[in-house]
Amino acid sequence: MEVTKAKTSSGGGSTNFSKSGAISKGYNFASTWEQNAPLTEQQQTAIVALSHAFAERAFPLKLSQEHIYGRDNGLSNSTKHSTVEESGAIEAVLVNTNQFYKWFTDLEAAMKSETEEKYRHYVTSLTERIQTCESILNQVDETLDLFNELQLQHQSVATKTKTLHDACDRLLIEKQRLIEFAEALRNKLNYFDELENVATNFYSPNMNVANGNFLPLLKRLDECMSYVESNPQYAESSVYLVKFRQLQSRALGMIRTHVLSILKNASSQVQAAIRSSSGSKSAVSEGVEASVIYVRFKAAANELKPVLEEIESRSPRKEYVQILAECHKLYCEQRLSLVKGIVHQRISEFAKKEKLPSLTRSGCAYLMQVCQLEHQLFDHFFPSSSEDISSLSPLVDPLCMYLYDTLRPKLIQEANLDILCELVDILKVEVLGEQLSRRGESLAGLRPTLDRILADVHERLTFRARTHIRDVIANYIPLDEDLDYPAKLEQSAGIKSEIINADENPDVFKTLYPPLEKTLSCLSKLYGCLEPAVFTGLAQEALEVCSLSIQKASKQIAKRSSPMDGQLFLIKHLLILREQIAPFDIEFSVTHKELDFSHLLDHLRRILRGQASLFDWSRSTSLARTLSPRVLESQIDAKKELEKSLKATCEEFIMSVTKLVVDPMLSFVTKVTAVKVALSSGSPNQKLEAAAVKPLKDQAFATPDKVAELVQKVNVSIQQELPKVMALMKLYLQNQSTRSILFKPIKTNIVEAHVQLQSLLKSEYSPQEIQAIINMVSIHDLQAQLDNLL
Repeated sequence: MEVTKAKTSSGGGSTNFSKSGAISKGYNFASTWEQNAPLTEQQQTAIVALSHAFAERAFPLKLSQEHIYGRDNGLSNSTKHSTVEESGAIEAVLVNTNQFYKWFTDLEAAMKSETEEKYRHYVTSLTERIQTCESILNQVDETLDLFNELQLQHQSVATKTKTLHDACDRLLIEKQRLIEFAEALRNKLNYFDELENVATNFYSPNMNVANGNFLPLLKRLDECMSYVESNPQYAESSVYLVKFRQLQSRALGMIRTHVLSILKNASSQVQAAIRSSSGSKSAVSEGVEASVIYVRFKAAANELKPVLEEIESRSPRKEYVQILAECHKLYCEQRLSLVKGIVHQRISEFAKKEKLPSLTRSGCAYLMQVCQLEHQLFDHFFPSSSEDISSLSPLVDPLCMYLYDTLRPKLIQEANLDILCELVDILKVEVLGEQLSRRGESLAGLRPTLDRILADVHERLTFRARTHIRDVIANYIPLDEDLDYPAKLEQSAGIKSEIINADENPDVFKTLYPPLEKTLSCLSKLYGCLEPAVFTGLAQEALEVCSLSIQKASKQIAKRSSPMDGQLFLIKHLLILREQIAPFDIEFSVTHKELDFSHLLDHLRRILRGQASLFDWSRSTSLARTLSPRVLESQIDAKKELEKSLKATCEEFIMSVTKLVVDPMLSFVTKVTAVKVALSSGSPNQKLEAAAVKPLKDQAFATPDKVAELVQKVNVSIQQELPKVMALMKLYLQNQSTRSILFKPIKTNIVEAHVQLQSLLKSEYSPQEIQAIINMVSIHDLQAQLDNLL
């Protein structure tokens, strides 16, 4: 019994232990949950409210009946239960172990049943809840399926709607395209439809150029023509183009007639005003010219300006280019009819009163004034065409021809080089250089005529210059007074001061040979007037003939006076000529080309002999090659020829002076040298004979007395003849440096002759003979004596 109670107590302890373990796990789980997911105050308040609300929750129907029944029988059940417990506790008298185990098993099952009852109720409740959730999920799935179906239906509707919208957009685009196409077609057809409208207006009897609708209709006509021309692929475009051109031709003809009528009317008014206001021709040309011919004409023809501006604005089209050129021509004809008489009268008055230079200056000035006024008037009517100088050519050229026809006969008759050079300066510097450059394009139409006049003056000047060079320089026949040298120089040498160059003495040209003076004068005049190439040819020719003329004169002077006068005359003039042509920045060389037929005779002989064929074109002896001339080029440099002549003349003068002074000494040295050479170059027998020959000082021509006489002659020449030569040099050559340069080789030759003689004397004569008999001057004293002559 005690064992059973112990077991029972032990079994109750294990059950309590298991319950406490379950409670501990539940508490731990709840604690962990509470820590990991704590409730907010609002949630806790909600839980408390729910706990109060469900504290006395209603039992299920079955349980509620049992509860009621139990409540009715509560007393008896509890009494019974307690009675059983008490009876069990009391009756549970265990006899053996088997009974104990049975009793313990029953007791454990009862306890387990009591413990798991609430869990079974909880499981049942959870199962019901799961079923409820599954039912809700099924309903949700059904709802989602319905939503998917609804979405598919929505997509289908959206697709159909988009298709409908796209179709509507396409229809709208197509509609807009058709509208634009119809509008473009209407615009294109408008150009063709305008034909009838334009034709009706142009053929109307009330339509004329002065009508305000004329120019807009003409502009519309041009637009229609341009469109039809640019679209030849359209049907009947060529037919419409022909009709449009016919209308355009009619309109342009109306414009031409209108312009001509207005210009003639303006010209008539101006002419009537001139006749009524002019009492004399001079009054017409001076007073009425500006006020009537230009101002009144501008006012009378002012209504043409809109039409002409419209024509100029359409000038890129060839039809309008043609009508504009015709308007230019009509304008120039009418203007020419007004001004040609006055211009011709004014130039004729200049020609009667003034000489050629003044006539050229006045005529060009007047013509420039007229052309400037005409250009201003033309610019008023044709502002876009005024830049083209050819537009005014029909007016300006005839006016310029009046001046040209007046000047040309006078130019042909003019033979004075000074006047011709003055004309070149007037035309080239004053007119073309200053006036035309300053006034610009308004006088551009004058340039061709002025260039033509200048070219004629150049041609005439070149011809007269060649004639002047031929007649006055090359064919100059000198007078006696021209060749009267040195008397001519002695007469002009009133002051014996040295003259550095010709520019410092204006009278120096009076002593020059006339061809040289005329050459220098001619070249100085022509240098700035002619083109460099033309001037080079003339200068070369003038230099050549002047040099030849001076050389001829020097030969005549040498015959009349002395050879030395001729040489100094030539040196003087060639030096002046060289100095005066130095400032000319040109080359005095000219290349001449000539045809040479000298080989033709030899070829013809070979052909006649049968050595060459006449018709063999492949050989060098063919007819074509035989008859073809050779071109020979020869270059003539007059300046180099002048230098060559001057050098030769100076060398000739130096040798003549040297010979005049030391000729005996040079002859003696030459003779001695010849004897020595003859003896040294002979045969051995002759050399033995020469050894036996008497010495040089014993020779008849080389005795000390002969040598002393020779030395004395040279000293006399140095003291008498050489000063005369120096005086003559000073007379001809007024430049000290020139004389020094020319005298230096003479001095060298004289000193060299004395050195050679002294050397010979030292080798052949004794010192006593040299000092006592010959008595030569020392070289130092000789040099000092020669230096004193300068």
